[in-house]
Amino acid sequence: MEKSASYGSIASSQSLPPSGSRPPSTGFGGSSSGSSSVSEQSVYHKADTVMSSESVSSADFSSDFRVLRDGNKLAQMEEAPLLPGESIKDMAKDVTYICPFIGTVRGTLTVTNYRLYFKSLERDPPFILDVPLGVISRVEKIGGASSRGENSYGLEIFSKDIRTIRFAHKQEGHTRRSIFENLMKYAFPTSNNLTLFAYDYKEIFPENGWKVYDPITEYKRMGLPNESWTLSRINEHYELCDTYPTILVVPENVPEDELKKVAAFRSRGRLPVLSWIHPESQATVTRCSQPLVGMSGKRSKDDEKFLQIIMDSNAQSHKIFIFDARPSVNAVANKAKGGGYESEDAYQNAELVFLDIHNIHVMRESLRKLKEIVYPNIEESHWLSNLESTHWLEHIKLILAGALRIADKVESGKTSVVVHCSDGWDRTAQLTSLSMIMLDSYYRTIKGFEVLIEKEWLSFGHRFQLRVGHGDRNHTDADRSPVFLQFIDCVWQMTRQFPTAFEFNEFFLITILDHLYSCLFGTFLLNSEQQRINEGLQKTTISLWAYVNSQLEEFINPLYVNYSNHVLYPVASMRHLELWIGYYIRWNPRMRPQEPIHQRYKELLAKRTELQKKVEELQREFSNRSASSSEKAGSPPRSITPEQTVV
Repeated sequence: MEKSASYGSIASSQSLPPSGSRPPSTGFGGSSSGSSSVSEQSVYHKADTVMSSESVSSADFSSDFRVLRDGNKLAQMEEAPLLPGESIKDMAKDVTYICPFIGTVRGTLTVTNYRLYFKSLERDPPFILDVPLGVISRVEKIGGASSRGENSYGLEIFSKDIRTIRFAHKQEGHTRRSIFENLMKYAFPTSNNLTLFAYDYKEIFPENGWKVYDPITEYKRMGLPNESWTLSRINEHYELCDTYPTILVVPENVPEDELKKVAAFRSRGRLPVLSWIHPESQATVTRCSQPLVGMSGKRSKDDEKFLQIIMDSNAQSHKIFIFDARPSVNAVANKAKGGGYESEDAYQNAELVFLDIHNIHVMRESLRKLKEIVYPNIEESHWLSNLESTHWLEHIKLILAGALRIADKVESGKTSVVVHCSDGWDRTAQLTSLSMIMLDSYYRTIKGFEVLIEKEWLSFGHRFQLRVGHGDRNHTDADRSPVFLQFIDCVWQMTRQFPTAFEFNEFFLITILDHLYSCLFGTFLLNSEQQRINEGLQKTTISLWAYVNSQLEEFINPLYVNYSNHVLYPVASMRHLELWIGYYIRWNPRMRPQEPIHQRYKELLAKRTELQKKVEELQREFSNRSASSSEKAGSPPRSITPEQTVV
């Protein structure tokens, strides 16, 4: 199968790819052009053979695949691609897909335990819609028995990645009810006491993605432990804080009973722990949750002393900045719930700064408004005012601006910072991870970015299950919020301002977001490290990084230059921010570039490799000629070391 731009396989393939070459399907879209290329909006499906680290032969893999296909005649007939562990649950013929861009398309609709798959009957090449069930937010019936008119009876499917999909069924066929029931069952397995497909998916990749992140290795890369900071195992059994990882970096020589007292004064027990340390100044980025001050203005001598120790561990400064992500009015309101913020009177040498980033409910509403103006149609005459009314870019600006202030204090001010919001797992993760990307070039590489997500988001307890709602039919849940999406959006904004500073490309970011919802991999499942350990997630599911790292050539930015130790200072101004069209409006064919950017990147990478080989050949030829000339002249040959030239 040929590859194209992001999530949604609008394929022109006439048959399944060779056995062993089927990649994770992650989306849907639509294209009916007569060309043989796949639509620019679809996910790039890997066409290379995926082999096992346990040296499973391609013959074995091929045999397994044939058994899978032959065992399911429906799949064979309709050519619905099946992943290892995937099976067909329902099929309806003569269904009409109502596309907002190209009109109605008749075809066959298939529901598996992983995806919704629609294939046209009349088009050549066929129109294919391939939707992971995990992306579905809700399903509604349209019309009833008395409905009249063409395409007035069917299903409407609302997705978590902007789109709404409509299918029309024939009333006399009685297929709608069966499709609806199977969609409700397999799109929301958690609500039906079923397991997510990630537990059934048994693809084999050459690398174990769960080994990408090792906390001890990562802290060692930072130069930890040192004379001021130590690696503590006080949380080894998650008794100090059940949403923190087992290994915490805390100030040296602080007794465990004092750590417990500090944790008791912080919301959810999330005491201040180190996220990053500057290799030269020793200024640190420390994260935590709000102090439990309450209306009475409680104080904790242990907590105050703890922040003083953090400040003292950096000899370059006699001050510490506390960055509270919330608007000040929200922080004050939290006092009524027992929370609050640090008083500068109580915390000596500390300066408190509010960053005015709104809560999860405001962000959820902002994304809802954004969806309304970008899909399916864009109102051209009021585009800018409509975009402004969503406040989406304003929120992105505030998050970036907050991270920039943190990075500037650490780098330019050589000052340690403490970052928190209310519970320390949403806005705090956004701010620490973005500031670390600005400060540390390692996190701008593919491997480093994977480590960053594993560390700052997954191990420190961002509640992915609640924020995304994996397998849960309750789409109105107040815990849903696009926190991680905003983080990835901010990273994309930085890649636009610094196009040569990141090893990964836009497709890498889109792939991460697509699999945030797909439930194909175990990476983003559940809410904390403790839950993942208890569920045995690493033994029962596959990591997204196994998939990504098996095809790195798809995700490399050909313009990347490794400027180590360079600090990035993005401009957090509305004039320099833009809506991420490649993600939010990728389903609209009128908004796609005429030439797929990802394809151009791959061509540039191939050209660079070709030129690099030519340079190396010329260097060898020059070296050989020089050696030959020296021998003919009778003089001792000179040792010539070829220069490493990077094209």
